[in-house]
Amino acid sequence: MARMDLDGVGVAYPIYNAASKSLRKHLVRIGTGGLIKADRGHVATVQALSDITLRLGDGDRIGLIGHNGSGKTTLLRTMAGIFRPTSGRLSVAGRISTVFGLGAGMDPELTGYENIIRMAMLLGATHAEAQAVIPGIEEFSELGGFLTMPVRTYSAGMTTRLLFGVATATHPEILLVDEVIGAGDAEFQAKARKRMGEFVAKASILVLASHSAELMQSFCNRIIRLEHGRIVSDEMIANSVDLASPSGP
Repeated sequence: MARMDLDGVGVAYPIYNAASKSLRKHLVRIGTGGLIKADRGHVATVQALSDITLRLGDGDRIGLIGHNGSGKTTLLRTMAGIFRPTSGRLSVAGRISTVFGLGAGMDPELTGYENIIRMAMLLGATHAEAQAVIPGIEEFSELGGFLTMPVRTYSAGMTTRLLFGVATATHPEILLVDEVIGAGDAEFQAKARKRMGEFVAKASILVLASHSAELMQSFCNRIIRLEHGRIVSDEMIANSVDLASPSGP
């Protein structure tokens, strides 16, 4: 049974040399959703997440919304184990897969096939599991013989097809998604939406950060709104959360 518990989780990080540069400090304050704490010497600390408490279990389909810099991506990366909480506690039971930061581990000098194996294993697959997903990625990407060529020879669209295919090839228990479906042409977006639906259906828990009300309606049953690194609302999607409100995206 998949489960994720966050108890009072906070994430803070330093901004060096911000204290002596008032303009830079002001720009940092505007450009981040967190709160800037008092300087310690020449170091200011941005509190990116504060007091995040959540209980996620089988069947949860969570949509994260909020203004740019509200903490959505930081929360996803904390759930994924990329960022470590500086306060509170995070506990996870279940295999996690992420669909964000597409391209992590890709080597442009390697062929498409070699990169499939490489990236799938970095996502937690065994070598045998990585080999087993190749046929599905071949079909989805429609790259044909290009999979035998170095990725540096690919166009941007071809690379996106390969990366998205790899990212959605495994069967996770906990799926964390930072919206990526907006990339590519209309045909690819339609294929990506269908593949994402199949991918989500296999996961026990979904957490999706997006600016798209359509995606939320398609994939989520619960909406969490963040503002300046804090949860300000947590509602079932049947309540028709207004994604276009001033405090939203």
